[in-house]
Amino acid sequence: MKDIFKGDLVRLSAMDSEEIGKALSVQARDSELMRLMDTGPIRLHSAKAAAKFFEKIMEENSPTDYFFSIRALDDNRLLGDINIDVINNWSSRDAYVGIGIYKREDWGRGYGTEAMQLILQFGFIELNLRRVTLAVFEYNPRAIRSYEKCGFHVEGRVRGRLVKDHKRWDMLVMGILREEWMKLHPQKEMRIK
Repeated sequence: MKDIFKGDLVRLSAMDSEEIGKALSVQARDSELMRLMDTGPIRLHSAKAAAKFFEKIMEENSPTDYFFSIRALDDNRLLGDINIDVINNWSSRDAYVGIGIYKREDWGRGYGTEAMQLILQFGFIELNLRRVTLAVFEYNPRAIRSYEKCGFHVEGRVRGRLVKDHKRWDMLVMGILREEWMKLHPQKEMRIK
């Protein structure tokens, strides 16, 4: 069996709240990154405060939330984080996913796309999900292209949802169904249809 958390460029690993907090406190100074990750105004936090925030999330972690660090295979450096959250209850088998690659020098190198492919593999094979949904801002075409490469389709648009630089922007809702993912990965074994 292949390691479902390892790709050609990245691997998913357990989150270390202190490490993530330290990395995010530094990266939060990059306002472009923060605008891609959150709908609200940018807030700067110390490494200690950010670590405490992630620690709290991990302590309150429900059995339907899965958080991972994204690490480069070549040197094990922290690239970002990704999470998948099963919504409502297990019977719906629906989940939301979120991802962040922290440093702009790591953008556009395939790390995020591969991390998303790994989390989808985890979701559809290990968690037996039926669909995965995400939200992305229209001013992030790089992310939209990456999600489309993974098989996501635009399913809806929340018009004028965000205000950035005195302009209203739409938020796109994208989703991928289990059968769509299977068509892209016919060699993967599935538990239940």
